[in-house]
Amino acid sequence: MSALFVPIVVFLAVLTQSLAGFGSAMVAMSLLAGPLGLPVASPLVALTAVVLEIAVLARHRQALNLAAVWRLMLGTLAAVPVGVLAVRLVPEAGLLALLGGLLSAYAGYGLLGRRPPELRHPAWGFLAGALAGLLGGAYNVGGPPAIVYGDCRRWPPAEFKSNLQSLFLVNDLLVLALHALAGNLNAAVWAQFWPALPALGLALAAGFALERRVPPAAFRRLALGLLLVLGARLLWSAWAA
Repeated sequence: MSALFVPIVVFLAVLTQSLAGFGSAMVAMSLLAGPLGLPVASPLVALTAVVLEIAVLARHRQALNLAAVWRLMLGTLAAVPVGVLAVRLVPEAGLLALLGGLLSAYAGYGLLGRRPPELRHPAWGFLAGALAGLLGGAYNVGGPPAIVYGDCRRWPPAEFKSNLQSLFLVNDLLVLALHALAGNLNAAVWAQFWPALPALGLALAAGFALERRVPPAAFRRLALGLLLVLGARLLWSAWAA
């Protein structure tokens, strides 16, 4: 494996999330899990995600909607333990196929120029957060419910990014703490992280420069396109299982 492979993957993953507000883990894990192995790739991606989310949240901090975020966070934190317990009760392939199908249908519907009903009441945040917590606790795929919720709430790009980063940051800090307690943040992980750090910084700079040129309509199409890819990836994972 080339010494540039991990920095290039980190660059692509960070650029994706700095532009769309999500997607770094999807890109990074799909490319790094095989070459590095899960014991190195998982904590490395969590470490990279925390740095990325802090930077994006700091950039868009003025757009943060605390009224929306605290409901999402509360729902997520309450449901994560349930998801952890339910993982043995619900067939993984069936749930991933259902989630992948729903995401693909939602994204395809949006890319055809249609918009789902607007979720005006903020209490929907509890439900979106609970679904995110259930899926995150069970299968580490908690992002989609929050992403769809943000789209249905008609969050503008800066608020969309800021709100999602705050939710992802809480989750990834918890994941990183668990990796640290388990001794997974070892020399092999840091040996991959430090050389990739300049690529992370370059990707953030490129993403922040490019986002100014992306109008809201194009931003939504980008987000929906990534959701479509994520849905297809979940369907593939369900089929492979």
